[in-house]
Amino acid sequence: MLGPFGTRRGMLLYLLVWLLLGLVLAGLVAGVSGAAWPNALAFALPLTVLYAIAAGFSAMYLCRAYPLSGQFRPHVLLVFATTAGIAAAAWTGGALFWDTVLASGGYGVTVGPALRSMLFGLAVVLYGLCVLGHYLVIEFDRTRAAERRELESKLLAQDAELRLLRTQVDPHFLFNSLNSISALTSIDAARARQMTVQLSDFFRRTLGLDAQRKVAVREEARLAADFLAIEQVRFGTRLRSEMTIEDDAAACLLPPLILQPLVENAVKHGIGGLPEGGVIRVQARRDGTRLRVAVENDVDADAPARKGNTMGLANVRQRLANVYAHDAAVSWARENNTFRVELNLPAETVETAKTGD
Repeated sequence: MLGPFGTRRGMLLYLLVWLLLGLVLAGLVAGVSGAAWPNALAFALPLTVLYAIAAGFSAMYLCRAYPLSGQFRPHVLLVFATTAGIAAAAWTGGALFWDTVLASGGYGVTVGPALRSMLFGLAVVLYGLCVLGHYLVIEFDRTRAAERRELESKLLAQDAELRLLRTQVDPHFLFNSLNSISALTSIDAARARQMTVQLSDFFRRTLGLDAQRKVAVREEARLAADFLAIEQVRFGTRLRSEMTIEDDAAACLLPPLILQPLVENAVKHGIGGLPEGGVIRVQARRDGTRLRVAVENDVDADAPARKGNTMGLANVRQRLANVYAHDAAVSWARENNTFRVELNLPAETVETAKTGD
């Protein structure tokens, strides 16, 4: 980390600041020595640029040798004070030499005792400002690096979470689907082939999802529909589904596979417990700046709530919290013979997401 010297833009900005200081120094020199402005500028600007480079690199290496995060040691102040004094003395000596060179060409400013004292004191102050500036840059870089590591950890956690969710796609779903395919091969080979294609397409879609990217509601709904189509082969007429995706909500974005555990729970804990079967309804609508997505299914009104269902909902809540913090919520309610889960999250589209970036 080289602070302002790390990039061309930083270097140019650093030199620009020092050139402005050189103009201020030229005004002081003209006032103290009574020299003309051209002479003062010829004297001050080269000296300032030279000191900017020398003091800048010196302060940078000392600041990294004695970081603020380390234990404070009194001798550190002595090191900086001594270095500042040496730099100021060298700059004052260089000013005397440069004035001699300029005087030979008729542009001298006559560096008297008052000007020498001013140059020395100013050099000490500027060196101290260099030290302060470098410490600020170091702490800024450290904070930015910590935020970057935190963001990378968060993205890795989201990716691991999505991978875990993929592995948690109910194994019984896969086993039962394969058993259904096996049974269909002897009585309806065409449906067996169709179910095989549906099953492979479903897993191909889920494996192609990226945890760091959001998907459109229409894509997530299509994936849920594929899942239900496969399960319908097993449940037959007992499983019915309804998809109601409003046009202004279809293009909105949401985390991938966020509906998967909800639809899976609806099948397992809802329709699976009803001998006569029931309906699973997936709805999505846009309410101003909010996106509302609901999954509703029929349940046995007399059966108690199952623990596994609550665990799946808690996982969905955690995923929303990881992506949206406190700007999203999931709620669920059971009324008579229906169980409804609703997601409330920001209504983002591809266009608004790019604008936000």
